[in-house]
Amino acid sequence: MSKFPAAAGLALLLAGCMSNPLAPAPKAVYQSERFQSDETFSRLFDSSVEDTCEAARRALLSQGYIINASATGQITGSKRFQPNGEDHVEINFTVVCVPDGKGNAVSTAYVSAQQDRYVIKRSANSASVGVGAIGSISVPLSSSQDSLVKVASETIPAGEFYDRFFALMSRMLKEQLSDKG
Repeated sequence: MSKFPAAAGLALLLAGCMSNPLAPAPKAVYQSERFQSDETFSRLFDSSVEDTCEAARRALLSQGYIINASATGQITGSKRFQPNGEDHVEINFTVVCVPDGKGNAVSTAYVSAQQDRYVIKRSANSASVGVGAIGSISVPLSSSQDSLVKVASETIPAGEFYDRFFALMSRMLKEQLSDKG
């Protein structure tokens, strides 16, 4: 009895288990988008667009975010983290303030934050030395070159993260309006 047909049969069986044509295809990411009104990416404020966006700017600054751009009705900011020696995380905030109602006395702030994750990729340096009769010889050097490589990027989902931001923004807005008072 030959071992080859048994090994071939086992290989076919394993290949069949790994790629099952009857298995359902994975659900596309956009299929999980709810587009429901209970999402908490926005909040209504009893203030003008300018005051609302200023409160957002102050809230970000108070938490160590760098303001990358500030225009009428829009603020973008970012902050970097290093949770451990190999991982780096950056959060990018975008706040858009729009008038909501008559007289510019009420506005809505739409907020979205994106988290990007990077890891350090190390590549060793080597030098090639050409030797006439032998050819070239590659000699490893003791130094290495490090670079950050993006490995993940996602919008932070609605929830407590945004609730905390909106609460801080509300506090900043109250202080700001009382100073104008």
